[in-house]
Amino acid sequence: MSKLVIAEKPSVAKNIAKVLGADKNEDGYLEGNGYVVSWCVGHLIELAQPESYDAAYHKWNYETLPIIPDAFQYQVKGDTKKQYGILKKLMERSDVTSVVCATDAGREGELIFRLVINQAKCSKPIERLWISSMEESAILEGFQNLRPGKEYDNLYESALARQKADWLVGINGTRLFTVLYNGKMLRVGRVQTPTLAMLVDREMDIMNFKKEPFFTVCIDADGVSAVSEKIKDKSEAEQIMKKVFHKSCEVMEVTKEEKKVNPPKLYDLTTLQRDANRIFGFTAKQTLDAAQSLYEKKYITYPRTDSCYLSDDMMHTAMAVIDATKWKEFGKTIQIVASVNIKQVLNSKKVTDHHAIIPTVQIKKGVTGVGDREKKILDLIVTRLLCATSGPYVYNAEAATLCAEGETFKLTKKNIKEKGWKEYEEHLRVFYKGSIEDEAEDEIIELGIALKKGDMLMIQNAQIKDGFTSPPKHYTEDSLLKAMEKAGAKDMDDEVERKGLGTPATRADIIEKLVKDGLVKREKKQMIPTDDGMRLITILPDVIKSPKLTADWENELVKVSKGEIPASKFLSGIETMVRDLVATYNSVSEEKKDMFSSGKEPLGICPKCGKQVVKGKFGAYCVGKCGMTLAKAFGVSLSDSQVKNLLNHKKILVKGINGKNGKYDAYLYPIGIKAYSYTGKDKKEYSGYQYEFDVTYPRK
Repeated sequence: MSKLVIAEKPSVAKNIAKVLGADKNEDGYLEGNGYVVSWCVGHLIELAQPESYDAAYHKWNYETLPIIPDAFQYQVKGDTKKQYGILKKLMERSDVTSVVCATDAGREGELIFRLVINQAKCSKPIERLWISSMEESAILEGFQNLRPGKEYDNLYESALARQKADWLVGINGTRLFTVLYNGKMLRVGRVQTPTLAMLVDREMDIMNFKKEPFFTVCIDADGVSAVSEKIKDKSEAEQIMKKVFHKSCEVMEVTKEEKKVNPPKLYDLTTLQRDANRIFGFTAKQTLDAAQSLYEKKYITYPRTDSCYLSDDMMHTAMAVIDATKWKEFGKTIQIVASVNIKQVLNSKKVTDHHAIIPTVQIKKGVTGVGDREKKILDLIVTRLLCATSGPYVYNAEAATLCAEGETFKLTKKNIKEKGWKEYEEHLRVFYKGSIEDEAEDEIIELGIALKKGDMLMIQNAQIKDGFTSPPKHYTEDSLLKAMEKAGAKDMDDEVERKGLGTPATRADIIEKLVKDGLVKREKKQMIPTDDGMRLITILPDVIKSPKLTADWENELVKVSKGEIPASKFLSGIETMVRDLVATYNSVSEEKKDMFSSGKEPLGICPKCGKQVVKGKFGAYCVGKCGMTLAKAFGVSLSDSQVKNLLNHKKILVKGINGKNGKYDAYLYPIGIKAYSYTGKDKKEYSGYQYEFDVTYPRK
């Protein structure tokens, strides 16, 4: 008898199989020692597209909205059919007595597994593996403590409800605004739309910002430098400078304070992505891909986490990892220079599905087979562990207020007392020079002389410095990820599994989609909305572009995952929102219909509806979606120049037309348009319009 173990990815499955002793390689799975270990490839099963419910949904138009299925349908993804078939056969094997869910331990991992089980109609007992590391000891411990699958039924229900809700809002919102604005694809989503809105709001703040000049008076009094408050009027600043020049000043107040900066927390995925973007310029997706690779090679723990702590029982594990950093090999070795305080990174109450990202003891054996990007990410993770378990950075801060001729000047100085965790941060500064942004607190300036209240100083020099008020900064991926993480969080309950917009694992993909859809562009490190991105946010209702929608959803999904409310109640609210959206936004004025650029090369005007014909991925098409076919003639794909000539009522030569007696060439001259219809191989009816041609043949 065998247990069937289903992981989320092939690499993870192979690691599990090695530990379990399933060492016989088969097509799509491994077997041995009473285990059959196979894998999904991410999502094998997906929600069906609208046209699967009704052929009328093939065409996008307002009359078919909203699309709300009575019962949602699922389908096997086209590019993963083979692996699904393998899993289905394994489930049906008579010697397989139970199935172990070994997908990622979280809401989405549960969804991936359950959809496969349901699609295959498997009724065998289910057990759940829940681990955060691919190390052998963690896998063995996890299999010794498998949990009944039923304990995670409500988690699955919440994941299913989230997926259906995203489908309802995405499908209906995207189709609604696309058809209202002349067929320009306008993607709408619960996460990506509020993210775009944040970028647009920041861009508007920058565009509307008016810089204003300011002036400060700087004095040098017996070796002590001090500065006035900002002054708007230059003449006023000049008067102050003249008034205090070569005058004495009195020290009115001196404050001295010892300040501590506590160590940073361990990395969750978002914080790791932010640092990698700021220090190395990596995109969020590049960092996630590198971290995932390191995880699969057993050099770090599970990266798709939103926790910054380790569980209370991990003290010895963490100590072993810190000891292993002494052997870290890829050209740079970090020296352990401070006492280690493991307890400050332990807090089981703040660990959700997975603990923080840390290296594994595997690095003690050496790090091989990794690329430059992976090395840098591992370097960050190792350094962060040492920083997080070190002592505080301590410095003495001194502030003084000087007064001369009734004018006030201030100075602040500080000096280091204990470097603490910054000893390790220095490692990054040395090896990645100039890539870390210095914060104001890092500027160390010794005062030079001791000041006390009542001291009299002589001003030897005074000068004016000018400047301008600064506009808000454009978002970088670093600051955008931070904003996504915080967005709507204040409206979320404490028990919400995922706070902010998206999850640590999906935020990178959201950013990439915005760029791919032409709504956001990268300019060096800056993320800037395009003109179409700006326009889209102006037309969308607040309910879709506000982070509060995600907050409300997550609050409800927590209740679903706990069994406090049925998923049907949550989805009923989503359906009502979608119906209201379609009913409210039912028309657009003619002058606004063409406010979005097609993003495609214009080739001419459609002879059927008068809209633009543009160059698309699969040939020319009409943005008005009127049914006019322009990409082919007599089965032959037309070039852009041929389409342009037809639209200008010119004759074209088409070569290689299939005929009864072989291929032939013909001149085609457009004389009108005609309707067509046919039944496809899928037995569905297709119809539209095409050119009617006058056909002549070249002389032989």
